Amino acid sequence: VQLQASGGGLVQPGGSLRLSCAASGSIFSINHMGWYRQAPGKQRELVAGITSGGSTNYADSVKGRSTISRDNAKNTVYLQMNSLKPEDTAIYYCNANLVSSGWRYPLDYWGQGTQVTVSS
Repeated sequence: VQLQASGGGLVQPGGSLRLSCAASGSIFSINHMGWYRQAPGKQRELVAGITSGGSTNYADSVKGRSTISRDNAKNTVYLQMNSLKPEDTAIYYCNANLVSSGWRYPLDYWGQGTQVTVSS
């Protein structure tokens, strides 16, 4: 199983980015999916999460500016970020809690990270 994240880049303050993360491999089912971020010198933190049923939760720092969504048919999770601020600069990691084919229990998988830099 692999998670491939994409969509990061350099954007000016006030701009927008859309991150994508596709899970591939022998997947039986995907439970929770989410996005985390880690800025230099800081711990990794949850940005947003979404359940298999579509319930979402957000960090207070991005609430109202970001939208997480998923396409279950494509095993893909998205994070639309608007009104970006310099403090949003970080490496963004996607996460999926899933059951792979041939296993009984779910495990957490991580993508490789995508850099988001907000700067003028």
